[in-house]
Amino acid sequence: MDIATSTPLNTMLGSICIVLVETTHPGNIGAAARALANMGLSDLRLVRPQVFPSPDAEARAASGETLLSAARVFSSLDDAIADCGLIVGSTARARSVSWPVMSPSEMAPVVLDSSRKQRTAILFGRESRGLTNKQLDRCQLFVTAPVDANHASLNLASAVLLLAYELRKSALLRDDSAVSDRPTTGKDLLATSDRVEGFVEHFERVLHAVGFLEQSSDKLFRKIRRIFTRRALEEDDVNILRGVLSAIEKRIDGASNNR
Repeated sequence: MDIATSTPLNTMLGSICIVLVETTHPGNIGAAARALANMGLSDLRLVRPQVFPSPDAEARAASGETLLSAARVFSSLDDAIADCGLIVGSTARARSVSWPVMSPSEMAPVVLDSSRKQRTAILFGRESRGLTNKQLDRCQLFVTAPVDANHASLNLASAVLLLAYELRKSALLRDDSAVSDRPTTGKDLLATSDRVEGFVEHFERVLHAVGFLEQSSDKLFRKIRRIFTRRALEEDDVNILRGVLSAIEKRIDGASNNR
């Protein structure tokens, strides 16, 4: 059944990018493109796909061939999500650290709210093992489908279709007249992923400079970074925090020069 899309619907869905990370089978890329086209999403990004382009991807894309041909390929996840604010990670694994995890239906309105202001990304990992811990560290929230525990593994394209369907359903049910048309200002915008990572790297340098991290500890620093990234930081947040770090660095440099 075809459902005519309105301009607000296209705007909301058009600002959501689906990122497939290190996909092994090209046919899954094509099937994912078909699923996105079915649900009205249009921004497909690929991070280090094992094989692409591929006739298998084209064959599985069917009505999503145009979307597939427009897919962008990136050499790193950071580059693929650099322009995005909210980052959502799809995962089926239990976490050893406390993470905010949502079902697809809970996730959809949160992503749509974010996409009204700026681009939002949903990440899908490799078919065999999903997203790595380092890749999941780039996310502010996580989505897990409530599938049967004995059959928890979803085909990649099926997972993409499930989340895309929830996004479209939520967008169609949304009463746009009830959503504020207040202009978005710089203070409303979430910091993009590249801005957040710039702050995290700056923060790590300062921790080393003051002697808190005398030796590199991935486990400790993952916990530290989650203090700042367990929610999406706003642009103003990052500006203030980096200003604090710069002031600390100046004081350290001054103390060193006075010795």
